[in-house]
Amino acid sequence: MNRIPEFQNTKEWYLSSFRKFEEKLNGESKSFLHDLRKEALAQLAEVDFPTTRDEEWKYTSVSPILKQNFIPAFNIDKQNVTKEGIKKYFFSGFDFYTMTFINGIYSEELSDLQNLQKGVTVNSLSKLLRSNPKVISEQITKFVKTENAFNLLNRVYSTDGAVVIVPDGVIVEKPIQILFLNGHNDKLVLSIPHNLIVAGKNSQVSIITNYSALNSSVYFSNIITEVFAGESSIVDLYKIQNENDNSFHYEKVEAHQLKKSIFNHYNFTFGGEIVRNDINSTLDDENIETHYYGLYLGKGNQHIDNHTFVDHAKPNCMSNELYKGILDNKARGVFNGKIIVRKDAQKTNAYQQNKTVLLSKTAKINTKPQLEIFADDVKCTHGATVGHLDDTAYYYIRTRGIPAELAKSMLIRAFANDVVESVKIEPLRDQLNHMIFEHLHRVEIEND
Repeated sequence: MNRIPEFQNTKEWYLSSFRKFEEKLNGESKSFLHDLRKEALAQLAEVDFPTTRDEEWKYTSVSPILKQNFIPAFNIDKQNVTKEGIKKYFFSGFDFYTMTFINGIYSEELSDLQNLQKGVTVNSLSKLLRSNPKVISEQITKFVKTENAFNLLNRVYSTDGAVVIVPDGVIVEKPIQILFLNGHNDKLVLSIPHNLIVAGKNSQVSIITNYSALNSSVYFSNIITEVFAGESSIVDLYKIQNENDNSFHYEKVEAHQLKKSIFNHYNFTFGGEIVRNDINSTLDDENIETHYYGLYLGKGNQHIDNHTFVDHAKPNCMSNELYKGILDNKARGVFNGKIIVRKDAQKTNAYQQNKTVLLSKTAKINTKPQLEIFADDVKCTHGATVGHLDDTAYYYIRTRGIPAELAKSMLIRAFANDVVESVKIEPLRDQLNHMIFEHLHRVEIEND
């Protein structure tokens, strides 16, 4: 394994590795995306990776990530994966299109996009850069803000990702399930997809990003996902992260919404040693809706950090946010939810709630809801609660002859229910319910 004694040398490792990476790009080194890479490389040389001295990373130390020499997947050999072997990773029981990425690199032979509706683009970033670079150059990095060295690292080394472009007036009939399988038998791999979702006027699309592990190896997923929701469009983006507990995971989601659009983001976190989600939305016109639903489950020594930011830039919009955490053993959770209502954003309705249940005395949560309001005529609320399972309810259930572990599972199910029930795809809801109890090693409560 590649390991360096001082994590301060991490930046030098990535800077010095760029030449080898560049030599393998061949013709792509002349693309517009490579110009963006070199710009990001120069910026990376000038900034440091975040530390707990940075307010936005106050409760999350990334030093375990920075102590490793992760190798961009583009620079290492591909893992041998079969179509039969990956079936167990997909959520099933409903029809969907499939895309598969191994360590962030698209695998056409492991994907199925047959009978895709006319005009809909579902393809890999690398393929579109060769066949239709204009469609990428018009959209990629248009709205995403580079906020830290991890974002720059993605821009420097990313060569692939999922691209979904839905034209005006088209409703994609089936969900698109995108499987990101990560891990390597003997190398510390850096998986760095850059995803792009564009929904045209009056269009609708549902996407499931499914992050899983090939094995128990140590690896780092560093992702950027851009979402553009055109006028009166509806985008449902489900993220289910169930990677191994030795892995590290960071994703930045940047959504930009136009008039009357609806963006629903569902975020379920199960695996990973250190997980960080930065989810940002800009409501850049009137009558827009943004909904965030999150459920994070930590056990052992897991550390799960969710940072959300909703920017109400224009009037007559609504955002609703519900995040819940269940933490056991020595797990640590962080939730920082920020809502800003700008001066011109009158008639804004913004709601945010974070609730956390601690199943052990050693589990911890740091929660910080934030509201910044510069308009007068608004309705905004936020709140956070932290506690243990309800003793009164537990006692009441036990008096009915229910065994202790089953009683605790019933309370866990009740706590998580409103987040899980927000999921529109019924078979996916059922499988998420199963994963909750499996992850926490609890007796499962079946759906009614």
